[in-house]
Amino acid sequence: MLTVGFLIEVVRKESAKYNHYLKKEFPQLTRLPSLWSCSYFFSTAGNVSAATIQKYIEDPHHR
Repeated sequence: MLTVGFLIEVVRKESAKYNHYLKKEFPQLTRLPSLWSCSYFFSTAGNVSAATIQKYIEDPHHR
């Protein structure tokens, strides 16, 4: 089972990786103090399949 601590660590590592990539690709971003906020949000989708979630995301009415 995934713990909140594990999820926070995954987000932290991914943020650092993307931070490095984005600042390398777009040097003007190095002037910013940070690309990410310190907050985070996790939620569950309940009893919904991944396919249903993907369909919802791809629906242009939800953008």
